[in-house]
Amino acid sequence: MGLASGLAGQEPAEEPDLEEVSRKLDNPLTTLWSLTFQENLSLLEGDSLQNTQAGNLFFFQPALPVPVGESLVLIARPVFPLVTSPVPQASDDGVESSHQTGLGDIQLFTAIGPSKVTGLVWGAGATFKFPTATDEVLGDGKWQAGPVAMLFHFNKEWSIGTLIQHWWSFAGDPERASTSQTDFQYVVRRQLPGAWSIGMGPTISIDWKAESGNKVTFPIGLGVTKTFRVGSTPIKTRLEPQYSIIRPDDVGTAWNFRLQFAPVIKSPFTGN
Repeated sequence: MGLASGLAGQEPAEEPDLEEVSRKLDNPLTTLWSLTFQENLSLLEGDSLQNTQAGNLFFFQPALPVPVGESLVLIARPVFPLVTSPVPQASDDGVESSHQTGLGDIQLFTAIGPSKVTGLVWGAGATFKFPTATDEVLGDGKWQAGPVAMLFHFNKEWSIGTLIQHWWSFAGDPERASTSQTDFQYVVRRQLPGAWSIGMGPTISIDWKAESGNKVTFPIGLGVTKTFRVGSTPIKTRLEPQYSIIRPDDVGTAWNFRLQFAPVIKSPFTGN
């Protein structure tokens, strides 16, 4: 049989449905491999700033889940942050701000749970922060660890759930303050035809060691998500403005404008 005849007899690879890809990527324990690039432009306000200042957080987050047995999936998802933060400085005219840019504290999120596309999905694991910041204003200077818990419900119309992480410091720079921090992400998204969705996924942050009035950041938001294909590669994009209805008095994020770009890559385990 000639080469042309052999190729003619082969079935073309089936491309994944984009609406299904979009739903799967809402699941922190999805079996899909992806590379997330997320840009967060923040407007900061507070008593320690003379006026509104801009800050920026850009992070790269590869998600490379590994199947465990027939029904579980394990994920170890690092987060590499590039941070630009205002630095308040006293001057003769009052308080002025410069900006410092560099690598922040790298995080590692790990969790295991059932590999399900629809229905109730849970997961549990551990989360870590490493003192990798290139400047003290960009990180905590501490080794940190703590638990992860997640609970979601997925169907063709809705993605609803929460992901909770907590960190305690256990080592690091002895001159830096100890830490106890909780991130509580809540997700409500409505799937729409054409691989669109609308909804929000902000993160409530609680710094248990901060003084009263500086502990909580509570954002709300509303954004749109679209999954499309470039060649054979599905790419999920999201634009989501967020506003903090509660924020620290000294320095806090008033507005955050989030732009996310997540191409799906081939997994050696699932063949996607």
